[in-house]
Amino acid sequence: MTTATHAAPPIQRLRDSIGSVFLGHPGAIDRLLACLLARGHCLIEDVPGVGKTVLASALARSIDASFARIQLTPDLLPSDITGVSVYRREEQRFEFVRGPIFASIVLADEINRATPRTQSALLEAMSEASVSVDGQTHALPAPFMLVATQNPLTFQGTYALPENQLDRFLMRISVGYPSPEDEARVLELRPGARPLHELRAVTTAQEIIAIQDRADAVRVDRKLVDYVIAIAGATRRSDALELGLSPRGALALSQAAKAWAVLAGRDYCIPEDVLSNVVPVCAHRVLARGASVGDQAANTAAILDAILRQVPSPA
Repeated sequence: MTTATHAAPPIQRLRDSIGSVFLGHPGAIDRLLACLLARGHCLIEDVPGVGKTVLASALARSIDASFARIQLTPDLLPSDITGVSVYRREEQRFEFVRGPIFASIVLADEINRATPRTQSALLEAMSEASVSVDGQTHALPAPFMLVATQNPLTFQGTYALPENQLDRFLMRISVGYPSPEDEARVLELRPGARPLHELRAVTTAQEIIAIQDRADAVRVDRKLVDYVIAIAGATRRSDALELGLSPRGALALSQAAKAWAVLAGRDYCIPEDVLSNVVPVCAHRVLARGASVGDQAANTAAILDAILRQVPSPA
């Protein structure tokens, strides 16, 4: 579901820029933008060939900020991401050489092909916007956003992300197959479409930070706060879930709702802002009882939908 088109001009320019090369599901663009405005990180999970990397790269190229792409492979080391201290013999000192994580927008492509040890190198960056190496803490630039793509866990050569790392992603989204109409556009227009590398920045890092501040200031009525708490409580009591939503997950749902309101051009939240984000924000933070790893996503989404029908929504 897409939001209304009354957002700030920089956001609309981002929508248009990304949409000029990503000819897929327009709702995925708004999900990605909501993560950006909420100062969160986004995990895009889907089969190969549906445009995951194009979507993430188009966002990065549309913002006048530093961008780095990390291709995750089983032989990648943590220092290949964070950086390493190099000894300068002439100066008789160590110098820290920054890794690709020191960019405003970082694309971690096929994150679940890396080993758990390498995946864990991203944890501090995602939760604290900093990196610690050899006892020294280095701040990451602002804004900072990690966009990770991954193939379904049933694919060969993948390592499941641990629960604590999944929890660092504000949303897990799926691009999905395009509609027949959109796929026809891809087949007909793609040869003449603007290549991804020709995209130019349509907004600045400073403008994004200003809109992030606006998202922080969005008003959330106490009834909506109670609604978020009620949803979280229902997941913790559900017999269908082995693990319910944590307080950090409830906070993430509130942050996403605020960003969704900004995308719709409002400075206040409505119940639909919460409802629209429950599955993308919460499904990867809860565990369905008795479900296999490959079936978790579908099962948790179905369980959350059932819970939402039971928890009364504020008028």
